[in-house]
Amino acid sequence: MDIEKNWEKALRETGIIRARVQALLTLGATRVPYILLSESSVNYGDTVVRKGEVRVEKPSLIIPPNNPQFKGFEFDDASDASVGGGLNQNSLVNFLIVRGVTIPSLRYDNKTSTLDIYEGKLSSAIKHYQDLLQREENVDTGLVVGPEDCWQFSLIIFMCTQIARNLDQDIRRLLEEYHKRSKE
Repeated sequence: MDIEKNWEKALRETGIIRARVQALLTLGATRVPYILLSESSVNYGDTVVRKGEVRVEKPSLIIPPNNPQFKGFEFDDASDASVGGGLNQNSLVNFLIVRGVTIPSLRYDNKTSTLDIYEGKLSSAIKHYQDLLQREENVDTGLVVGPEDCWQFSLIIFMCTQIARNLDQDIRRLLEEYHKRSKE
């Protein structure tokens, strides 16, 4: 499957079941835990459960605008062309820019902590994890559904929704910080 088909498939099949309540930090690093559920392509009727977190941080070096850095998304895995379609980080950024998708020039460091199988259909897994997050009163973890073969794009789509959701708050915080500094 090529990159274009992976992207379109992820756009079509990705769903944000539960966004995180907390906003991303405007001036510092933010840990964004997630649970990504996918229908298993190996065991029909089972669900692949990918748990991890993306650390979104400002780069320590000045980089050009619209040049995000992705780490841990397995796009550079040249040994398996089905993972990310044989895509590397530079071609990913170019691919997104050509389609009008601009992502802030921050570092996005993904760490997948567990990869499990939920023995049951996707709909059952969604209900199970929604209930679990609710019982734990977990407002930090996002619950996402996406295709197993292009989970990276689903995770990027989730991160983009989190960034877009916080835009108004980010601008207000930046203005408040600016006014506070200008009074000192």
